Amino acid sequence: MEESIGKLEEQGNNDIAENSIGDNIVNKSDLMTISPLVLAYIGDTVYETYVRGHLIRNFPHKRVNELHKLAITYVKAKAQADIIHVIESDLSEEELRIFKRGRNQKPHTFPKNGSIIDYKHATGFEALVGYLYLAGRQDRLNEIISRGIEIIEATEE
Repeated sequence: MEESIGKLEEQGNNDIAENSIGDNIVNKSDLMTISPLVLAYIGDTVYETYVRGHLIRNFPHKRVNELHKLAITYVKAKAQADIIHVIESDLSEEELRIFKRGRNQKPHTFPKNGSIIDYKHATGFEALVGYLYLAGRQDRLNEIISRGIEIIEATEE
């Protein structure tokens, strides 16, 4: 029994290694057929994880509640819409196509705060982040998110 558990743990560790950021998690042909809302679903998580890491690096001694309030300024739809408006002209054709596919999806929910336009642009931004993550394009993902963080911090000053 212990031998079986050891094999499962070893297999689980291999799965994690294969799916770590920087690896191509989904092959290119499958990636192009994934729903933009699914891309936005994973993109939302990836972007928020980057933001939380950024905040912890810069404010390691803040309380969790304070970190959460700070994170909201980066992840709210208005902030993501502001990011995409600034970087849109720097996107490749492929990236722009992914953004537009996400932006043009009919939303299944509506924002509690903010405009539907910002929400749609934020969905497009998240779809782009999800696409880059699943494609394993770590350098470009880092570049776009780092630039986004700079844009938000510049508008908050």
